[in-house]
Amino acid sequence: MEQKLNQHGIGILAATGSYILWGTLPLYWKLVSHVPADIVLAHRIIWSLVFMLGMLLILGKLMTFLHEVKKLFTNKRQFLFITLAACFISLNWFSYIWAVNHDILIEASLGYYINPLMSVVFGMFFFKEKLTKWQTISLLLATVGVAIKAVYTGGVPLISITLAITFALYSVLKKKVEVGVLTGLAIETMLVTPIAILYLSFAYPTISEALYLQSLSTFAFLACAGGVTAAPLLLFATSTKRIPLSMIGFIQYLSPTIMLLIGNFIYGEAFDKIHLFAFSFIWLALIIYTVSQSTAVKKRNFDSSQKQNRPAS
Repeated sequence: MEQKLNQHGIGILAATGSYILWGTLPLYWKLVSHVPADIVLAHRIIWSLVFMLGMLLILGKLMTFLHEVKKLFTNKRQFLFITLAACFISLNWFSYIWAVNHDILIEASLGYYINPLMSVVFGMFFFKEKLTKWQTISLLLATVGVAIKAVYTGGVPLISITLAITFALYSVLKKKVEVGVLTGLAIETMLVTPIAILYLSFAYPTISEALYLQSLSTFAFLACAGGVTAAPLLLFATSTKRIPLSMIGFIQYLSPTIMLLIGNFIYGEAFDKIHLFAFSFIWLALIIYTVSQSTAVKKRNFDSSQKQNRPAS
């Protein structure tokens, strides 16, 4: 019992740590804001692959990775899914870095707030999942919130929608690919790394310029992007093995909340009454959605335990 509680505590700490790191990532990307977002993305992809291969080697999972690669290359359907996943996560990364560099972090945080609800929509389309009454109410409230922001701020929040859609589609595709978290990210970055290398080679005449070796601090920050990308993912993978997804559902809102606070209080982005009004609808939608999900999980667990404890007739 004590060991189970310890594992539960480790899971909560790991999940909290992962979402705090994801929420504070803008502070890191600001350190390389003088580098164009497309170049930062190329470096992030390349160094993520380097870091992931190093981690797989240290953990003794390199042979597993090679086996998964071979298996994917012989399965056209799985290969297509993971290739598309790599494209969507790359677009998500680019949009996020671009948002940080262009001081629209609050709009980016909106994207990650509505992402769980977007996942519900895609679950309905791709997996024939039925919307519950509360999920429908949540989606309607979130739509009202986004509409209010669009009307009163003079345009559709494209970055928010792009971030939400690309990550939701990435999640859908990941659900269809049968690989582990670490192996999956390594394969995804491996698939787009050749494109990133070619892009850098066309953008810069020399390797030194492409790597920003003229500024060792910039080179160091770009090279560490791999570790910065993988660290929260490793913590997240640790948490999913130890605590229920319903609990992770509550903790995940730490990330966009931290992003919103950083955008407003550190970088001085506007968050006026209209923003508050629009976000209030989205926050209410998320409260309803998360509570209904948690209640449904508890009910399923209770029904399952009752069924197991029922005496055989």
